[in-house]
Formats: sequence, structure tokens, C-alpha cells
Amino acid sequence: MVRMINLIEDTPGAYGCSYEHGLSFYIKTKHHKILFDTGASGLFLKNAEYLGLDLTEIDTVILSHGHYDHGGGLLEFAKINPKAQIYVRENAFLPYYHKHPENHRYIGLDPRIESLAQVVKVTQDLVIDEELSLFTNVKGRTLWPSGNRELAVKVKDRMEQDEFSHEQYLVITDGEKKYLISGCAHNGILNILDACKKKEGRMPDVVVSGFHMMKKQGYTEEDYEMIRKTAKDLKNLPIRFFTGHCTGEIPYQIMKEILGERIQYIHSGDKL
Repeated sequence: MVRMINLIEDTPGAYGCSYEHGLSFYIKTKHHKILFDTGASGLFLKNAEYLGLDLTEIDTVILSHGHYDHGGGLLEFAKINPKAQIYVRENAFLPYYHKHPENHRYIGLDPRIESLAQVVKVTQDLVIDEELSLFTNVKGRTLWPSGNRELAVKVKDRMEQDEFSHEQYLVITDGEKKYLISGCAHNGILNILDACKKKEGRMPDVVVSGFHMMKKQGYTEEDYEMIRKTAKDLKNLPIRFFTGHCTGEIPYQIMKEILGERIQYIHSGDKL
């Protein structure tokens, strides 16, 4: 039986739990205690303590991609747990930016994370054991989130479009059941699911992921159509969805109207 608790997310949830723009999950399987992402700061550690979770027992850490709001708490975590292996894509340490007309804001990882002894740089798809596997390099661009256009990687002195090859996805196999865990699904949830099906032989039963549909500057009709089309395509799949963080309240409500009880928003401190 897989047990998941959201350690931090953008919105308030369980009484006594703090929240911030970031994402982190505690996941317990038959053989592992996993930390998936670490929020933007060490705040998730306080929530874990409040929830009665001992993160010194974590044996595996998965970083979904190289943005600060998913890896910002890694250095604080490493202070209390220097043994857990931290699986990070090899290119997650490149300089990633959010483009603005006035200036470009750095949104990458703290460079000190790369020198942690417990970091394992993932170069390709990886089977960790019979329970856990990682896949990456999703190439499809069907219904690619439009907010991605604001995100870049600095190459020498140029800002280039981030293609999100630093994003990786965790698949947990629990008997006959499969769970797909993603951070922001920058590569598009439909493209990620297609890649998962090719690698695993079938679709997962449960998906836990942000959908990167949130836009602070408002939504165009093109955006609304993309959200609706994504939800309609997801409805055709036999999957239960849990989402939050970068999905956005408006996109979530649109998807909820289409998917109904098949989709649920997860807040800070919520149990799945």
C-alpha cells in the first residue's frame, strides 16, 4: 500500500501546516520512504515534524526538475539526513530563468547542491529497483503548457527556450498498481503519459502532478481551450488524478467540471 502526504504546496490545507510556492511529497512504499521534491525552502521540514514524520528515515529523494521551488529545501534536508540518495537529472544544475520584459529572474537550484556527496546524477531512464523507476526526455509537444514560453536556460550569454530535458518522472509499482509522480509536468501531462505507457506497457492507475497551467497575467481563449482539451483527453483514460501547485485555481475548476471526482486538488498537509 502506497501512502502519500503533501508536505508543502502553494495553498493552506491541514491545520497547522505552513504553505509556500513550492511542492514536496512524503511517500511510503513497502520498501522505501521517499521524499519527492523539497519545496522552495526548509519550510517542508517543519510541516513534516508537525505531521509526525521522521525525515531522517528517508532513504530516497527524487528531484523532479531543476527549479528552486522543487529543490530549494535540499540543503536543509541534507543537514538532517546525509545518507539518503538524491536522484537528480544531470542537467538540472544549469542556470534556469523566468523571462520578464524588465529583467530575467533566476529560478534554478542552489549550486551547492551539486557538491552533496549523496547526489546521484541521472543520465537516462533508470530502474532503481522493482518498486521504483525514473524516466525522462519526453519529446512530445501535444498541448504543451503555454506558460513554458516564459521559461529559459542561459547558454553562454543567450537566453534559450527551456525544453525541460531536466525533468524526470517517478513510477512506483505496488503489486498490480502503478503510480506516476511528476512535479510540474512542464512537458505536458498527455505527452508524459504517452511516454509512461511506452516504457511501462500501460497507463498508470494514479497520477500525482502539477499541470503548469497557472498564469498570473490572465488567460486567453487559447489557454482555456488548451485546458478543456487536456481535461477531455484525460477523461478518456482510466486514471485518478491528484494535482496542485502550478495547476492554478481557474484551470483546476475547469478540469474539475470535466473530470469530476476523477481529479482532486491537494493542499499543504493533505493525505492522499
